[in-house]
Amino acid sequence: MTPPVQARRPLAALLGAGTLAGAGLTTYAAWEARQYTLRRASVPILPPGQRPLRVLHLSDIHMTPGQTLKQDWLRSLADLRPDLVINTGDNLSHRDSVPAVRDSLGSLLDVPGVFVFGSNDYYSPMLRNPLRYLLPDDGTRNIHTPQLPWRDLGREFTDAGWLDLTNTRAELKVEGTTFAFAGVDDPHLEYDRLDEVAGPADENADLRLAVAHAPYLRVLDQFAADGYDAIIAGHTHGGQVCVPGRGALTTNCDLEPARVKGLHRHPADSQPGDPASSWLHVSAGLGTSPYARIRVACRPEATLLTLTPAR
Repeated sequence: MTPPVQARRPLAALLGAGTLAGAGLTTYAAWEARQYTLRRASVPILPPGQRPLRVLHLSDIHMTPGQTLKQDWLRSLADLRPDLVINTGDNLSHRDSVPAVRDSLGSLLDVPGVFVFGSNDYYSPMLRNPLRYLLPDDGTRNIHTPQLPWRDLGREFTDAGWLDLTNTRAELKVEGTTFAFAGVDDPHLEYDRLDEVAGPADENADLRLAVAHAPYLRVLDQFAADGYDAIIAGHTHGGQVCVPGRGALTTNCDLEPARVKGLHRHPADSQPGDPASSWLHVSAGLGTSPYARIRVACRPEATLLTLTPAR
């Protein structure tokens, strides 16, 4: 039976309002995904008497050649004059992106740096239903699309002098401060080989930092237990689509949403000075999948970490 005209009008108005609201939210989310933001945080982990050091944390750039606004913003970060750059992966989203990443980093490649790869450096992105991220992880990973030129990217970085921390340890001296690093390949793809970097962090170094793309708890637990002063990671996109006043709905790993981005402790309830504990910095990253360039209540970011003497 056809509803009377009087009944159809409110329904049509409701549907129309819903359509307009959805279109408005999508437009806003696409705008926010291009509002690149510099975050700042202070991490008290240097030995007493050391001068502060500025560390630029870049993650999840997800570059495609046509993203000129992102490229220009990345170039501007060289004006910060950091002492060290840490890149936690997912730089690529297109097979032709390596030159764009290299040129966007520009003179930052002249600064001492370290890096690891993420899953989106290895494999081409694919169209996926974004609602899948809100469902329990079924273990499915994108390893069947064509590979991206991650080896070329790695050569660009290492030729510039950056250290590749893929399942390895390394040492680097920056402005008179000796850093002991440990890094793993992407934990999201289960490429991490924790056994290859396991063991106490170098006590003779001035500072001990661990680097991973995805902040899975097994990785954080080991690095904290091994005595690293801080762990640097990305991958989560800060939740990417967040609810104002509530925050992230998902982290795309087993890290809880309360620590989806920013500076925290690990374990979460630990305090500075506690044994087997570390600082944890997770970047919300600069990009998105090229098939869903949207963010809500979670602007794309890079972070300037100022390392200061521990109190």
